[in-house]
Amino acid sequence: MTVTRGEPAREGADDKRDLADATEDGASGDGARGDGVSGDGYVPSERRLARERYQRARARRATAVAALSTLVTAAVLYLVVVGAPGWPRTKETFFSAHYAREAFPKVLEGLWLNVRLLLVCGVAVLVLGMLIAVARTLRGPVFFPLRVLAAAYTDFFRGLPLIINLMIVVLGVPALRLQGVTVDPVLLGGTALTLTYSAYVAEVFRAGIESVHPSQRAAARSLGLTNRQALRHVVLPQAVRRQVPPLLNDLVSLQKDTGLVSIGGAVDAVRAADIIAGRSLNYTPYIVAGLVFVALTIPMTRFTDWVTARMDRQRAQGGSL
Repeated sequence: MTVTRGEPAREGADDKRDLADATEDGASGDGARGDGVSGDGYVPSERRLARERYQRARARRATAVAALSTLVTAAVLYLVVVGAPGWPRTKETFFSAHYAREAFPKVLEGLWLNVRLLLVCGVAVLVLGMLIAVARTLRGPVFFPLRVLAAAYTDFFRGLPLIINLMIVVLGVPALRLQGVTVDPVLLGGTALTLTYSAYVAEVFRAGIESVHPSQRAAARSLGLTNRQALRHVVLPQAVRRQVPPLLNDLVSLQKDTGLVSIGGAVDAVRAADIIAGRSLNYTPYIVAGLVFVALTIPMTRFTDWVTARMDRQRAQGGSL
């Protein structure tokens, strides 16, 4: 194949233009004005302006398609539900405005108990879970019994369903009639929640501790720190930072499961809804309680997503975890 002299020169010029465009795309646009000219006199190339227009048009088209598909899906679901033969009866039983207004204040009053349980049990779970995780990672033969007990604890309570644990603690402990032991269903329910969730959190902490490279501990020891000081000042801070997203997810689950303490008679949001539903034979209070829990959970869920995305960006950029 014959190649003319002008072709290499043209190819070299195209490569230079592509390199210049790539450099322009990576440059910051903080000083750009609305007329396309930046504060330092830079004028974007036509290729870059065309690319930006294409990207904006593509983003608008994607937004329009997403909105349209959402509206179509919502309309189809609405027609399917409303067109069902039993919809009138279902609407009266589960979506009654009268019983919703009656249940809402009572459910909110009971929700305060769920919030207090979340705060107290959340702190207890983090502390107990950390202690169990540290016990499972202790080194040396002298700590073997402690490691076995910690492993048995996590295996047992992770395998035991939470509802059964609640029944055993809330209903079984009062049956023993032990002197000085409380029979308050709120305290007993909180104890059961702490026992179960501390097993899950302990495994999260243990995974974080084991994810820290051994060189970190070795470097701390070479600086004169003892094993306990290295664990406290070097290993644990890194482990906790790395495990923040799964810890927040466990707290979200704990927030929802605080409603299970109602099986012992504690009047929380779920129990308040159950009382009204039992008296009226209408299940709208359960819908109200469910929506209240969803409204309480969504902010923490979005916060968890934000923390996870932020840590992923830091990891991708080589930042500290």
